[in-house]
Amino acid sequence: MPKPYAVRRAATSRFVELRGLRYHLNVWGDPSLVTPQCPPLVMMHGWMDVGASFQFTVDAMTRPRYVVAADWRGFGLSDRSGADCYWFHDYLGDLDALLDQLSPGQPVDLVGHSMGGNVVMGYAGVRPARIRRLVNLEGFGTPQTSAQMVPERLGRWLDGLRTAPSLRSYGSADEVAARLTRTNPRLAADKAAWLASHWSRKGDDGRWHILADAAHKLANPVLTRAEDTITTWQRITAPLLWVQGDGNEFEGWWDGRFTRQQFEQRLAAVPKLQRLQLRDAGHMLHHDQPEALAQALEAFLGAGA
Repeated sequence: MPKPYAVRRAATSRFVELRGLRYHLNVWGDPSLVTPQCPPLVMMHGWMDVGASFQFTVDAMTRPRYVVAADWRGFGLSDRSGADCYWFHDYLGDLDALLDQLSPGQPVDLVGHSMGGNVVMGYAGVRPARIRRLVNLEGFGTPQTSAQMVPERLGRWLDGLRTAPSLRSYGSADEVAARLTRTNPRLAADKAAWLASHWSRKGDDGRWHILADAAHKLANPVLTRAEDTITTWQRITAPLLWVQGDGNEFEGWWDGRFTRQQFEQRLAAVPKLQRLQLRDAGHMLHHDQPEALAQALEAFLGAGA
């Protein structure tokens, strides 16, 4: 395997107490960089990812600022939930508590990728005054569900609680890096080698284990209603930058159960919307094109400053 990616702007690890859990933060810069025009930039990762995943994008940013990327509960170095499953609304509560600590009296700039993008969109609709500018990186949400699906969904969730899901372990960090590049062929080998040591840890058994609670794999018993999403997104007051890769991976995820047209109906509810498509980028666009993403973020976040 090649040498790991050479970090240009190293993050500092910090731990905070949020809602009874020890949360891990990756921190770049410090609060002295904060101004009304340059508030804290908070970046929230996606499912089965970690906050360190934003390292490449932060490295590519040209203007110094205070950046914080948290590991969601049950991911990375943050505590697990203490229960046998995870509820989406707890992410909203965790984010609210995090912003209470990071920036209690000033709105922040908020970025979310994938699952994190879904969370930050909901949060921005519930707490619109706390967000100055909002960025959603391929956080499409989930398909519409119906009452008829309740028994089957609850049954799958109960079955999952019985069987205790697990995650595969690996024989070496190189095997973890190889797994990352298989999942995302666009990922450069040096970045994969660097991510492997942040995405996994060597256990007492000598094998490398993914830094994620396997309970995240359980079927979600909570129904999704498009009208709830639309009503919430209509209340977002911050300008939104919607960023997607040109790989159009969304089209193959849901087997027709969630279409691009249905997503566009939801996105159209956001009052102040800008769009950007990054070339040669898939769902993990912050890995595929960190320089282009950093340039876009700085242009958008600095607009009107």
